[in-house]
Amino acid sequence: MQTTSTSRLARGLAIVAGLTLMAGCSTGPAYVRPSINVPGQFKEADRLAPGWKPAQPADASIRGPWWQRFGDPTLNGLEERVDTGNQDIAKAVATLQQAKAQAGVARSAYYPTVTAGVAANRNHTSQNVVGRSLAGKTVSDFSGGLDVSWEPDLFGKISHQVDAATARYQASNADLASVRLAMHAELAMDYVDLRNADAQAALLQQTVEDYRRARDLVQVRVNGGIASQSDLAEADTQLQVAHAQWVDLGESRAHYEHAIATLVGVAPSALDLPASVSPMALPTLPVGVPSELLQRRPDIAAAERRVAASNADVGEATSAFFPDMILSASGGFEASNFAQWASLPSRFWAIGPALVGTIFDGGHRKHQLQAAQAKEDAASADYRQTVLTAFQDVEDNLASLRVLHDEASVQLRAVDASHQAEMLAMTRYKAGATDYLEVVTTQGTSLAQRRAYDDLTRRQLESSIRLIKGLGGGWEGGHAQADVSASVQSSEP
Repeated sequence: MQTTSTSRLARGLAIVAGLTLMAGCSTGPAYVRPSINVPGQFKEADRLAPGWKPAQPADASIRGPWWQRFGDPTLNGLEERVDTGNQDIAKAVATLQQAKAQAGVARSAYYPTVTAGVAANRNHTSQNVVGRSLAGKTVSDFSGGLDVSWEPDLFGKISHQVDAATARYQASNADLASVRLAMHAELAMDYVDLRNADAQAALLQQTVEDYRRARDLVQVRVNGGIASQSDLAEADTQLQVAHAQWVDLGESRAHYEHAIATLVGVAPSALDLPASVSPMALPTLPVGVPSELLQRRPDIAAAERRVAASNADVGEATSAFFPDMILSASGGFEASNFAQWASLPSRFWAIGPALVGTIFDGGHRKHQLQAAQAKEDAASADYRQTVLTAFQDVEDNLASLRVLHDEASVQLRAVDASHQAEMLAMTRYKAGATDYLEVVTTQGTSLAQRRAYDDLTRRQLESSIRLIKGLGGGWEGGHAQADVSASVQSSEP
């Protein structure tokens, strides 16, 4: 009998060992990154270095302080405050920590669970219960022991859960990089708008002074009987309109300053940015080939990691069609007398495996698998759309920089021509060769052209910021790069 029991135990242990060796056998499809057609170069940057290579997500790459390319110390100081003060970034950091903790929770399933406990109970059994040896008696029970349970990863369920949680953690890390890039870019855009408001205000202030001198000249001519009251009314109207435009800029400037304060994490009352008309540098931007965009953009990396997570979910849903095995063991001491509780005869123990599988569930697992597969298809579509949108972002802003540069050259000539027309009209008016309406018309045209040129400068700076954001932020050495200034400084190939 002893030999038979030993033989059965040996066979049981052999079965357990065999099942344990199966732990880690993977189920479900292997992950393959969704394919996408990557062009050899950007359409709008035909002078880029030739050649490209298959890309891997590189959301962890160091991203340089790209804002320093604009040559503005105030902007540099504000940008340095974004990472520590911006609450959207703080939220993204907390979300990343949450995802990291969830990955740790999933990984803990690889290890056994050990619990320990002690208990002291005193029970009295009813005397009127038939067939119980303890009827009418009060019994004490003192116990203490350990329980150990472990589920070997036979068919990859746990490993798929770990893979999914890890991929989502990596996606959250890329999301954090995306939020940081977006917040830095938004601050730079608001700062450009603020400085444009300062430039427009300086222009209008000078214009108001010029118009005031012109009105005074008309007043002198009216007093001398050389000009009419209508000339004076036109001059005064021109002056007041320019003054109103100057005052109106104060509203938009205040809003931009308040937005910047919120982005750096302070109340608007705590930030005061003095007016400045110092020009910001229009940077030259290194633009790589399209395949490098897949490495640089954190939103692309996040989308790719979510496809990987969905693929792991498919594997987990597939593993549900296979049985689970649980290895459990328990042991300790138990006695009715506390003095005997820790003695050797009071010991107890139990050990044994359990193999459990679902035979019928009404199609529950089947539909769960179909849902997981559909989720992976949706994630793959999101990834491809993110890549296509990234290509569009870069192409749009490359085109904008090229067109705006050419437009600015033409607009500068319009500024010069309108200024000459304004001066000639004033000269003609002083000579009595024309009425003041011609002066008013040329003054309005000249002011509009100068404001349009300042606005083009703003648009060029903002397109540069959007291009930097579209390219994924800072730059790393060793990549194929080309100077986009070659393609945006001229419309010629």
